[in-house]
Amino acid sequence: MAVSRIIGECLDALLHPSARYDALTTARHRAFLAPRLLGSLAAFAAFPLYLVLRGAPTALEAAAFSWLIAPILVAWFLSRTGRYEQAHFLSSLALTALVVGVAALTGGIQSFAAVWLVVIPIEAALSASRRAVTFAASLALGGAALLIGLGLFGVLPTPTAGAASSATLAAFGITSAALYASGLAYGAVWLARTNGALLNVEEERYRLLARNMSDVISRHNRNGAVRFISPAAENLLGTPVARLAEHGLFDRVHVADRPAYLKAMSDAARGRETGSVEFRIRRDVARDERGRPSAAEFVWVEMRCRPLESNLTTTAASNAGETEVVAVMRDITERKIHEQALDQARAEADRADAAKSRFLATMSHELRTPLNAIIGFSDMILQDDVLMLGPERRKEYAQLINDSGQHLLSVVNGILDMSKMESGSFEIVPEPFAPRPALLNCCNLLALKARDSGIDLVTRAPENLPEVVGDPRAFKQILLNLVSNAIKFTERGGTVTVSAAVEGTRLVLRVTDTGVGIAEEDLKRLGDPFFQAGKTYQRRHEGTGLGLSIVKSLVRMHGGEIEVQSQIDCGTTVTVSLPLALPAGSNVTTLNPAMPADSPAPDYQVKKSA
Repeated sequence: MAVSRIIGECLDALLHPSARYDALTTARHRAFLAPRLLGSLAAFAAFPLYLVLRGAPTALEAAAFSWLIAPILVAWFLSRTGRYEQAHFLSSLALTALVVGVAALTGGIQSFAAVWLVVIPIEAALSASRRAVTFAASLALGGAALLIGLGLFGVLPTPTAGAASSATLAAFGITSAALYASGLAYGAVWLARTNGALLNVEEERYRLLARNMSDVISRHNRNGAVRFISPAAENLLGTPVARLAEHGLFDRVHVADRPAYLKAMSDAARGRETGSVEFRIRRDVARDERGRPSAAEFVWVEMRCRPLESNLTTTAASNAGETEVVAVMRDITERKIHEQALDQARAEADRADAAKSRFLATMSHELRTPLNAIIGFSDMILQDDVLMLGPERRKEYAQLINDSGQHLLSVVNGILDMSKMESGSFEIVPEPFAPRPALLNCCNLLALKARDSGIDLVTRAPENLPEVVGDPRAFKQILLNLVSNAIKFTERGGTVTVSAAVEGTRLVLRVTDTGVGIAEEDLKRLGDPFFQAGKTYQRRHEGTGLGLSIVKSLVRMHGGEIEVQSQIDCGTTVTVSLPLALPAGSNVTTLNPAMPADSPAPDYQVKKSA
């Protein structure tokens, strides 16, 4: 073992630096250097014994032993240059010259040395180069043809009878050739084992990476069919890898994303730079008793594609003229969720900014108009001695000032109520009350306004309506806002119907009008603070856009629901569903009207009446 280790260290010291970074290249260089150096050194070591047994060598024998320095020179060439294939060319040339020279002087094609012509292509086979093997085979055949030709033309020197018929030389030639060929065979076996061990190590390394990395590596045809996919796909998609072969992976891609998937594959197969593509793919999340998926969901993945290198493609694919594609897929579902959250937050910020703009635009009109009336008519009353106003005119001006003040107060109250609801400090005081008197009272308050507008106000409230637990003030505010809006947006000659009924454990209020209606695109935003349906220049009525927002918040604070159905020029129906009794517990929550219904909201305080 110590001797073999020393020999190995000496061979490693002779390796060219370019052969030290690859294990297989190192093994090939060592397999080339070892037999040539050891063979030449063994021949030189046997030369003294040869002299003892044979005596003084002939000129031919001296030349043959001198030529044994050629393998050492070839080994030195490989050690200095690292040119493995060229070293095999030189080795084949040197061996052919030695064999042909010895055979020509010892009987031609019948010489004991002629058998070494067979060894020349065998030696070149270790190069794993077709060119080196072809060159060596050509040299061997050429040398044999040369010996035969020279023998036929009688130009070869006549060997001595003893040399030509010596069985000893024949045995030496065959034995030496067999031993050298055996050494080459052992070298070939060692190279094959080394190559297999290296392949196993590489395969195990890549198998370890493929099994433990979270990204999915796959190999595809140009049309996207899967030829190989790493085991990580099972964790990503919740299905065995075998189910993803061929078009199994493509069948899981979301229908809307399949064109992008196929385009990325096609572009990569053509050698184009595709970057990355994002698409949704179905993942099985549960299985029934038979092992079939009982539920599924779509996850977002990012895939990067590139053409597979030509020297790695299979022979069948190369013959068919197809370029295969290697792809790497990564789960980006969480990133997509964050992006959607950011988009939603950006949209909310844009809506808040638009609400602020609407607030400023609306308030500039809703506050200035009553203030201008208050200031203008109060100035006229102050100048009574100049204008000589009569009692009736002063009374009229005072009434206008009062109406403007009331309107201004309602606007300010609406803003304050909305602000309290958004901040979570709005308080309701639930208590048992009869809904029918409250409903009739609200309709009576607005009957004069409806009559002045030429609108029929119809009330339908059964006398047997049960008591409701809630805030009576909030209940009246809900009705007043809904009925007032219905009257405001109904043309003269129209009808507004207010009805109440009990459905299960809920009190259902419906306010129906035959007014202008609401466009479908505005229904989604109806109830947002300061939002008013229709275009600004089309509005013929004053308002802040807070009425329905306040109603929406009050209804939710009572644990109820609100639904709006409308059609342009056909009217609108607003349905409010309130529980007859508040849910168990004292905490009643509501949602910010500007937020989606499923978003978390602050808690509102609920005070129990004594």
